[in-house]
Amino acid sequence: MTGTAHPTLIVLDVNETLSDMSPLASAFEDVGAPRAAAPLWFATTLRDGFALGMAGQNPPFLELAKDVLRTVLAPYVADEQQRDAAVQSVLDAFAELDTHPDVPDALRDLREAGIRLVTLSNGSARVAETLLGRAGLSEVVEQLLSVEDAPAWKPDPRAYEYALQRTGVAAERAMLVATHPWDVDGAARAGLRTAWVNRSGIGYPASFRPADVTVPSLADLPMALTAG
Repeated sequence: MTGTAHPTLIVLDVNETLSDMSPLASAFEDVGAPRAAAPLWFATTLRDGFALGMAGQNPPFLELAKDVLRTVLAPYVADEQQRDAAVQSVLDAFAELDTHPDVPDALRDLREAGIRLVTLSNGSARVAETLLGRAGLSEVVEQLLSVEDAPAWKPDPRAYEYALQRTGVAAERAMLVATHPWDVDGAARAGLRTAWVNRSGIGYPASFRPADVTVPSLADLPMALTAG
């Protein structure tokens, strides 16, 4: 890892990086859809958001997620009224997710090490606020940033530049922490240092710029930064 061991600022992705989205599989099952529809819905929402971004749009995440959800649930919930109720049920479950178990102590350790923490999500800041508030982390993270207030979704470089502008930190002193390789790659291309949280143990795509730091959980990040 280049530069000093500790970045001045850590920019945290939210969905899947901080939030444990595994309970969503049960939420889909409860409305009559297969459990596999949960990752399909999230991946399709990201895909459509990226596509609209390429077309110069910056869609609100929850509006797009709701639209995609209606399409994903259509084969399993034919009645429109029942589908509307199913969509709301899944979105309610999404809003009630908890953090991964490794998140609270890791964020506190990073903050105690003198590193500033902010979130930067393609979702709304309200979702991050609820998630972190439930985990008792509201005072640990200084700003909850959303691309809804930026020119474009991540991984557009303008999204990361927005976070840097809001915090007054140079790119080389900031580190993006995410579980998504596309996010790591985007931040690296914007000049930030990067850390990949590889909870699943999968391989990193060779087509993306590699992370400066790779850890199996967020709990391992403070030690990895200290080790340099």
